[in-house]
Amino acid sequence: MALGKAAMEGVGLNPQRLLVTGHDGYIGTVLVPMLQRRGHTVVGLDSGLFRACAFGAERGSADEVITADVRDVEPAHLDGIDAVLHLAALSNDPLGNLDAEVTEEINHHATVDLAIAAKTAGVSRYLYSSSCSLYGMQGDDALDESAAFNPMTPYGRSKLDGEVNLRALADDEFSPAYLRNATAFGLSPRLRGDLVVNNLTGWAVATGQVYLKSDGTSWRPLTHIEDISRAFIALLEADRNLMHDEAFNVGATAENYRIRDVAEIVAEVVPDSVVTLSDTAFDDPRNYRVNCDKFADRFPDFAPTWTVRAGVEELYRAMVDNELSVETLEGPALMRVDHVKALIAAGVIDTDLRFRHRNGRD
Repeated sequence: MALGKAAMEGVGLNPQRLLVTGHDGYIGTVLVPMLQRRGHTVVGLDSGLFRACAFGAERGSADEVITADVRDVEPAHLDGIDAVLHLAALSNDPLGNLDAEVTEEINHHATVDLAIAAKTAGVSRYLYSSSCSLYGMQGDDALDESAAFNPMTPYGRSKLDGEVNLRALADDEFSPAYLRNATAFGLSPRLRGDLVVNNLTGWAVATGQVYLKSDGTSWRPLTHIEDISRAFIALLEADRNLMHDEAFNVGATAENYRIRDVAEIVAEVVPDSVVTLSDTAFDDPRNYRVNCDKFADRFPDFAPTWTVRAGVEELYRAMVDNELSVETLEGPALMRVDHVKALIAAGVIDTDLRFRHRNGRD
C-alpha cells in the first residue's frame, strides 16, 4: 500500500529542523524517512533501548543522532530546533506495569520537562504522542475528543497526565498538540509483537493458529503506523490555528473492531490458518471505540489510508519472507517487556531502565 499518494510524495511547504524523540523505535523508524522525503531535517534522540529489536530491512536513519535518555535532555539538544515530535515513552501496558513510578517519570515528567526546555529554547510547536488508552474502560459508543477519561493502567494514566500538564504550557508562542493514537499495527524495522494485529498475524504465520489470548469481545480502534506518521506530518505542517492546544483521535472511525473480528480477518488472509482461543482467555476490561472524524475533517489530505486487512496482508508477506517463528514472535526480539526484562537480568540496564555504562556503575 502506498504511503500517502500525492499528499505524502510532495515536499513540505516549509522544511524545518525537527527533534524526533524515540526516532529509533517502532513508529520513529517509519516516521523519520517520511519526514525526510518532505524536505525536513531530522535530529533523532533515542536511548537505544530497543535498537536490538530489528526486523527486516532498515529504512534509513535521522540526519543527526543524539544517544540520550529522554529524561536527560539538555538545552543544547534543542538549539536550532523548529518543532519537537515526541514519541519516546514506555509504549504499552505491560511495560508500564513493570514500575508505575518509572512509567510516570518517563511518560509524564520527562514529557513535560522536554516541553519546558523546548519552550525556553524558542521552539514553537510540540507534538505529543498520546494514546486512546486514556479513555480506558468505556461502553460501545464511539468516543470523540470531548469524552471523559477512564485510564485503567499506569501507561494510560501517564499519557493523560502528560496531556494535562502540556496544556498548561500552551500560549501565543508555544503550541502543543496531542495525538491520541489508536492501537497501532503495521510493519517496521523495529517490529513489535505485543500489538494485537501484529501478534495475531504472527501466530497465524508461525503456527497456523490465530491465537486469541483474550475472549475477543473488547473493542479497539486500530491504525497503521504510517497513518500515525501522516498525522504527525499534518500537524507539523498545518497552520497554527488548526492544531494549537488541540487533541486528535488518530485513526479512522471505520477501523474500530472487536478483537475476535480482527482474528477472523487474519484467518482470511493467512492461508490455512484457523482462529484458536487460549485455554486461559480472559475478558479484557479495556474496551473502547473512538470517533476520528475531527482529524479527517480538519486535514483531509492526510486522512488515514490503511485498513486492518491491508495491514495484515503487509505483515503476512514480511513475516513469511523473514521466516518468523513463534519463538521470535513471543520472545525478547519482538516483545518489548521481555526485551527490557532480559536487559535488566543481564545487568545492561538498571530497574529504572537507565543503561548502567552511562551511569558510571560498571
